[in-house]
Amino acid sequence: MSQQANEPAIDRPPTNADLTTTDASVVRQTKIGNFKISTDVLRAYTMVFALIAIWAFFHYSTGRIFFEPRNFSNLMRQTSVTGVLAVGMLMVIVTGNIDLSVGSVVGLAGGIAAIAQGWLGWGLAPSLLAGIGAGVLIGAFHGSLVAYVNIPAFIVTLGGYLAWRGVILGLSKGETIPLRLQAFKSIGQDYVGPMVGWTLAGLAVLAVIWMNVARIRGRKQHGLGALGLGKTMVGILFPSLVIVGFIYMMNSYSGIPIPVLILLVVALAGAFLTQNTTFGRYLYAIGGNPDAARLSGISLRKHVLAVFMIMGALTGVAAIIYTARVGSASPDAGALLELDAIAACVIGGTSLMGGRGTVFGAILGALIMASLDNGMSLKNVEPYMQNIIKGAILVAAVGLDMAGRKRS
Repeated sequence: MSQQANEPAIDRPPTNADLTTTDASVVRQTKIGNFKISTDVLRAYTMVFALIAIWAFFHYSTGRIFFEPRNFSNLMRQTSVTGVLAVGMLMVIVTGNIDLSVGSVVGLAGGIAAIAQGWLGWGLAPSLLAGIGAGVLIGAFHGSLVAYVNIPAFIVTLGGYLAWRGVILGLSKGETIPLRLQAFKSIGQDYVGPMVGWTLAGLAVLAVIWMNVARIRGRKQHGLGALGLGKTMVGILFPSLVIVGFIYMMNSYSGIPIPVLILLVVALAGAFLTQNTTFGRYLYAIGGNPDAARLSGISLRKHVLAVFMIMGALTGVAAIIYTARVGSASPDAGALLELDAIAACVIGGTSLMGGRGTVFGAILGALIMASLDNGMSLKNVEPYMQNIIKGAILVAAVGLDMAGRKRS
């Protein structure tokens, strides 16, 4: 990226005023009748209603199979890998970058973990750390080339897309590597019990309340207008009802799948990092106006390097889930997952121009993608038609984003 060529021109930390001017997530409003609503909020509700419409269509067109507890559990499991990748991809895209290598890195990291526990005889923990550590190192390598050598992220990760696929092909000698540790397989195939699920639901509701309270406190500290009681209650009750309903559906089958549990932890951590920390605000500032961010004292290089390392770590986590769910590692594992992750972010409202997007939107986009895959498979839609439909939806999502930018 050319904006990383120079370090900050001033040697002071950015102030709240600086962040206000550089943060691209400025609230834009759309007027509906006599009411004004944030454009981002309107888009989020639109995507929620679109997801509900997709679910309703597939439920009734598949003979009410779609919402059976078993299929719904499988749907959530399908979402987990793409969702974990989408959280990391969101942070990368928000800074104005892209990562086209994550599918190949999933294959490499999963292969390294499988080799460690299989061919090398390592235990569970060292094998998992080897896979995730490989992802972090690759992310650091990509981030260094982008931030310090100023090679565009598109080129760096496109090269990685090819190179890392070649590395795992060479390491595995083209062979499929089975998992010998049952504990490893359990990460992708087992469930947690209903009581654990309800306990986690209670903790999640408390977290929702805390985040809303923290948001109100933050607005007061920065002299912004207080949110009305109605908005605050909606912000607490709606997510809480979704959490309770979700846990009920999961417990109706066998409990929460471990991959889904990992996704929830990653999503909550990602939401907190992007929305409730200075680091997260810096990412939006960098993507929205890199020159203004640099002049505000934000180190673009360090933050771009950090965000690629986070992407690498989450790619390692996704690789563990993917490998454990399949029960083996193969040289072609993770093919095209980078496109699913990017599509999930874009469908969820992330701007490819940088500076705008939310973890909630990225997870919602991943769920929409998985729902389309699951529903079309239940309806026995031909694979070529599935690709056409998903491609058309992705193009439409980008078109809507560009149209929204022109209106604003």
